Amino acid sequence: MKPEHLPLLNSVSAPAVHPDGTRAVVSVVRPDFDADSYVGQLWSVPRDPEKLPRRVTRGFRDTAPAFSPDGRVLAFLRAAPDGKPQLHVVEAAGGEPQALTDRKMGVTSFGWSPDSTRIVFGSREPEEGRYGSLDGVGSGAEDARLITDYKYRMNGVGYTRDKPLQLFMLDVPELGGEPWVKPVGRAAKRSEGGKGKSDGGSEGAAESSEESGGFPKARQLTTSATDHTCPTFSSDGSAVYFVAALHEDADQDLVSGIYRVASDGGTPALVPAPNLGAQTVSDVRESADGRWLFFTSQDLGGTRQDFVAKNTVLHVMPAAGGDTVALSDAENMDVGAPGATIGLRGNDSALVLNNAQGTVELLEFSATGNHALLVHGDRVVAGAGDGAGTVFISYSDAATAGDVGVLEDGQLRLLSDFSAALRTEAGIIEPQELSFPAPDGYPVHGWLVLPPGKGPHPVLLNIHGGPFSQYTTAFFDEAQVYAAAGYAVLMCNPRGSAGYGQAHGRSIKERMGTVDMQDVLAFLDGSLEKFSSSLDAGALGIMGGSYGGYLTAWTISQDHRFQAAIVERGFLDPVSFTGSSDIGWFFGGEYIGSAAEQVAAQSPMATVAAVRTPTLVIHSEDDLRCPVEQGQRYFTALKQQGVDSAFLVFPGEDHELSRSGTPHHRRQRFEQILAWWAKYLPTDNNRAATV
Repeated sequence: MKPEHLPLLNSVSAPAVHPDGTRAVVSVVRPDFDADSYVGQLWSVPRDPEKLPRRVTRGFRDTAPAFSPDGRVLAFLRAAPDGKPQLHVVEAAGGEPQALTDRKMGVTSFGWSPDSTRIVFGSREPEEGRYGSLDGVGSGAEDARLITDYKYRMNGVGYTRDKPLQLFMLDVPELGGEPWVKPVGRAAKRSEGGKGKSDGGSEGAAESSEESGGFPKARQLTTSATDHTCPTFSSDGSAVYFVAALHEDADQDLVSGIYRVASDGGTPALVPAPNLGAQTVSDVRESADGRWLFFTSQDLGGTRQDFVAKNTVLHVMPAAGGDTVALSDAENMDVGAPGATIGLRGNDSALVLNNAQGTVELLEFSATGNHALLVHGDRVVAGAGDGAGTVFISYSDAATAGDVGVLEDGQLRLLSDFSAALRTEAGIIEPQELSFPAPDGYPVHGWLVLPPGKGPHPVLLNIHGGPFSQYTTAFFDEAQVYAAAGYAVLMCNPRGSAGYGQAHGRSIKERMGTVDMQDVLAFLDGSLEKFSSSLDAGALGIMGGSYGGYLTAWTISQDHRFQAAIVERGFLDPVSFTGSSDIGWFFGGEYIGSAAEQVAAQSPMATVAAVRTPTLVIHSEDDLRCPVEQGQRYFTALKQQGVDSAFLVFPGEDHELSRSGTPHHRRQRFEQILAWWAKYLPTDNNRAATV
């Protein structure tokens, strides 16, 4: 794979399964260089092996499909070029999609009512005069912000207190009749005169401050100046559940709770869980029979902030509230796979995704505690859905960036091949699974992606972010690009990673740069010894992003065997991170402690004077997770002590550049990385340009 092959990467969403189980609909989205954006549409994937998947929408970017419970309507989000995602509906049998919203800041998520007549959705509601809500007032002319809380910014979102995520309810109009139109002129003026406005005070129903403009009117269900997430209906449609931090002193901790509000409006009420303790809730769903409430959460301990490597646990409690029961094993299961939500199956069962030693499994739990492993093996399940007892999944593995399958007699049958062009045009190199002991005997699990051709090949030691994350068996564009350029790519999951139990993840709490560095170096040494004819021990590079940037910077201050390094969007100075990062007010203190000598003993900036390795520092200007000042200060320190170094800065990008940055910048990033390696670790396929 080469940088120019990025448009071949088709990302496949979680499947929306038709209630009769005959088909699923997924969004298939890819980077597009011409649009310099992500484009994609919805595809229908039939269960019948005699029928092929087909594209069912033609929008610029259509995502998040969901069938109405009666199966008659398909709802989804559609974004125009440079536009925000808006809620649309189309008849399930086909037709012209119709827009239901025209929100200035778009729609983030939505859910159907059980009777298929209403939709609850989330959308950011800007303060008056901000974010284009007042004509002629641009961002530079807005009023000053008076900030009194820790929680006021979020990477990828920016300021949050002046545009909280609120919940809205709308009635879905009957399709097939006359389409509604947006009024203009005098009609638009009359529409403006009747609009309502939330006062931003206590919770309760209100009209949206945005005009309906010919769209169905949405009733605002929440008004508190905080984010309200994960909206879902109760099984009888009388109420909506959501997750929020509405407790007193919510700015001082990471705790969130489950709330319930009447679907026709009212004051939200906390769903009581007296035995639960301090938790941060990530998702909530009521069982189909209405008796149980499933939710996922992480235990925050007595400090109400101890999030470090806490596995996400599936809980159940009576729908009205009461004592909770943990259904998944808190120590050995982590049902918090990125982007995953709880699915329902049958009357009283839930589907969840579990991070498991470099894979993501699909599990089914009943409210009574029984559970079954439905999908496992060398793949990463991205989403699952059930219709009439038939389970569809979307997944990736070593040979696909995203596809759809169906479970039949306990086996997974492939239904799509969205990565055919990727395999044909770019080629995919199968990773080799490996395990080597650390100096203390601890097993370190990972993979080698070996380029074709005779070795020995230069070696790139890649370190993932998180740190409570994991490399997986799934297709990984970074490893494929570097291997195609002639590099042997090593990736492992050292202590601190997810997927190997809570003790594995928490072993680096207040010990960052200790056993985790030992593990990645042990994996490198073990690979060099095992593959001595294929790997060049004298031509080594090291690289990583976020926590991987941290461990790369830390390692090159301790070990000088590497010919070059790349430190990307790194957590590099815990001291300045505390005041500049969106999570800085708690992250460093929980991971490395707070005593000055303790912080210095784990800080790459405190040991930067020992670095001699040529280093490329990469950062994004709008990164709020690891702010650009981290990279700026680290690069400057390297330059001042004479280390060959460079600073690559991407405008308009945030912490997610390598995963969801603009296609142009993602390609440019790859090209600059390869140019850096060509300078210090040239290969036959990647040599520095000559003047």
